[in-house]
Amino acid sequence: MLKKLITTGSALLLSIALATGAHAAVSAQEANKLGNSLTPFGAVKEGNGAEIPAWTGGITRGDIPSSYKRPGQHHPDPFANDRIVRTIDNSSKGQYANRLTEGTKALMATYPETFKINVYPTRRTTAAPQWIYDNVKRNATTAKLGETGVSDAIGGVPFPILHGTNEEKALQAIWNHMLRWRGVYMVRSASEVAVQRNGSYSLTTSQQEVYFPYNDPKVGPTDLENMIFYYLSFTTAPARLAGGAVLMHETLDQGKTPRQAWGYNAGTRRVQRSPSHAYDTPIAASEGLRTVDDTDMYNGAPDKYDWRLVHDQPVEMYIPYNNYRLANNDLKYDDILKPGHINSEYPRWELHRVWVVEATLKPRERHVYHKRVFYIDADSWQIASIDKYDRRGDLWRVSMAYIKNYYEVPAQWTGLEVFYDLKSQRYNAQQLMNEERSTLDFTQPVPNKNYFSPAALRRRGR
Repeated sequence: MLKKLITTGSALLLSIALATGAHAAVSAQEANKLGNSLTPFGAVKEGNGAEIPAWTGGITRGDIPSSYKRPGQHHPDPFANDRIVRTIDNSSKGQYANRLTEGTKALMATYPETFKINVYPTRRTTAAPQWIYDNVKRNATTAKLGETGVSDAIGGVPFPILHGTNEEKALQAIWNHMLRWRGVYMVRSASEVAVQRNGSYSLTTSQQEVYFPYNDPKVGPTDLENMIFYYLSFTTAPARLAGGAVLMHETLDQGKTPRQAWGYNAGTRRVQRSPSHAYDTPIAASEGLRTVDDTDMYNGAPDKYDWRLVHDQPVEMYIPYNNYRLANNDLKYDDILKPGHINSEYPRWELHRVWVVEATLKPRERHVYHKRVFYIDADSWQIASIDKYDRRGDLWRVSMAYIKNYYEVPAQWTGLEVFYDLKSQRYNAQQLMNEERSTLDFTQPVPNKNYFSPAALRRRGR
């Protein structure tokens, strides 16, 4: 009973602390480390004296290969001449066990003949515009972590320097991922597939648009209206699904205003609210291999879990990074999509510092994942990999983000996201663009926010 009272009391104190904005910000003196001993996003600027070099500004417009000619073009690989440093597979993984995620080791054990990682020289490519760096430095001294969201932050990660209790730091790291810099407005055509055990698959293709008012320099904190982004997706193939659409408004504090989502059915020509578009609701196009909150590696309200920062500092691990070759239009989907996992020859892996965050389902909450372990790139705050456990404590699914820098912006994001199911030996690959005419286009004019309204969705559907 005493233990229960202590646990309940601790949870209550944390709730009160978050609600009242305790540990709301770091001092101006601490924030001045950003851009000096720390990168503008809060990572250690120095290298490790071995594989990890110092951060010297990342890859920016001045580093763009001369063969990159137009917005939306598939990115020429700026590191095409790099050679493999080492290859790690199931037979050699023991030598590097402390630098491999549990999910990576499990994939090696599940597919010992085919799954391996090719490790290349580490390139610290994370970069963003200067005004984003300025925002992040300001956020460090103003951003507040609330019970259900973040306040007093704009345009960039809110917590470049983690502070407060262990759970607060863990939540700050997760919010940094969800609010990381990804441009202001982007348009793309992309496909996703559920790859069966025998390697067969069928593409679902959609036209997607995302507008981030949170990142828009024309939108101030008082004009933000509690909004992170507006998302609109129209299915274009296969024919039986074409015309269907999803509209979503993602809020900054879902306790104030929950996420709002609508679906458009081309057959009935009706727009309907989607109240269950959250948490572990399965995504139909993934054939149940991906949940709503798996998308973009993790999204939505973090209130179902207890959060813990596993290590006080980032640790060095091998993660997918600078995956220009994997995302290039020289490859066809058949080259990439193989039984069990994507073709191991094409992903690029590097040694980087990552924050490790663990989320354990609260006792009275329900979710298909009982525990998640997140591996977050310290340079960009992009989640690189997630290990997901079932109620019995068995490792069930593994998510991987194949990171690259969209250097024309510049912004670190993913070229591909893959969601592996170790038990069924199937997987979902999302954001396939190799066979599309272009990749993400960040240059289109930002539409009026009314463009992302249910009424506009109905008109466009018709």
